[in-house]
Amino acid sequence: MPIDVPHRTLRFGVKTTPMHLAYDEIVRVWEEADELPELDDAWLWDHLMPLAGPPGGAVLEGWTLLAALAARTTRLRLGLLVTSNRLRAPAHLGKIATTVDVISKGRLVMGLGVGGTRQPDGPNPAVAEYAAYGLPLPSPGEGLARLTETINILRRMWTEEVFDHDGLFTTLRGTRNGPGPVRAGGPPLLLGGWGDRTLRIIAEHADIWNVPGPPHNGADWIAERARVLEAHCAAIGRDPAEITRSAQIIVDYADPAATRAHVRALAAAGIRHVVLALPRPYPGNAARWLVDEIVTPVRENGV
Repeated sequence: MPIDVPHRTLRFGVKTTPMHLAYDEIVRVWEEADELPELDDAWLWDHLMPLAGPPGGAVLEGWTLLAALAARTTRLRLGLLVTSNRLRAPAHLGKIATTVDVISKGRLVMGLGVGGTRQPDGPNPAVAEYAAYGLPLPSPGEGLARLTETINILRRMWTEEVFDHDGLFTTLRGTRNGPGPVRAGGPPLLLGGWGDRTLRIIAEHADIWNVPGPPHNGADWIAERARVLEAHCAAIGRDPAEITRSAQIIVDYADPAATRAHVRALAAAGIRHVVLALPRPYPGNAARWLVDEIVTPVRENGV
C-alpha cells in the first residue's frame, strides 16, 4: 500500500532520533505533530547506543518506544526509519510489529533495512554497537540474504494462519501470529537503502523506498539511485510508480530557507515523501515550526 494520498503531491513526516533525549521530550513532539494534519507520519530510528556525542548517553529502544508513542497518538502513521534486520529474529520482529500495528489501530508502516554489516574501510559504528550487545556482524551479502528472508517471513505472518519455514538462516515450525495486523496483507513495507543489490530487493518487495537526503546526499545522487531502481523494476516487470519514493533530510533551524530548497530539489527529483529529521535539542513547538517554516511555504510554492 503506497504512502501517497491523491490530493497531495508531496507528503511530510517528522523524525525524532531517540539519542541523548528524555522520553518526555519525544512525546511532546509526537503529541504536537499528531494535532497537525500537515504532518502525515512520525518516525524513530533503531540503534542501541549513541552514534554521536557521549558514548554513555541515553538511547531508548526503538520498538518499545514506538509502542508507547502509538498509544499516545491517534492519527499519525508511524514506524522506525529503519528497523535493523539484525537486532531481532525475523518471526519475533513480526510479532512485535503486529502488536504495534494493533495498538496503533493500523497506522504502522513497516520500515526495514539490512542493519549493520562488515565494511572494508571507513568508520563503522555498527562494530561497537554489535559487540556491546553480543551480535555477530555479517557480510553485506549475508545481510541482504537475511533481509530477503525476513521480508518473506513477515509477509507470511501477515497473510497465513499457520506455516512452516525452512530458510538459509531461520527454521520455523507451526508459526502463528494472532491477532493479525489490522489491514489485510499487513502494514505497507518501507525499505531503506541505496546499494545496487539492495535496490533489487526494494524493486521486488517495497511499497516505499527511503534514502538519506541532505546534508548526506544531494538530489542528483538520489535521482541516479532512482534510475538504478527503475532498471531493476524493468528487469522484473514491475511498474516503478508502484513504489513511493521517500527521503529524509536534517532540518536547519537557523536556515529554514535552505531546508525548503532541499525539499524542492528532492521533489523535482521524484521524491513524494519527505521525512524532516529534527536535530536535538528540540525547540518549543518543534512540530509547529516544521509546518510554519517548511511544509506550508513549500506547498504554497506549488510543490
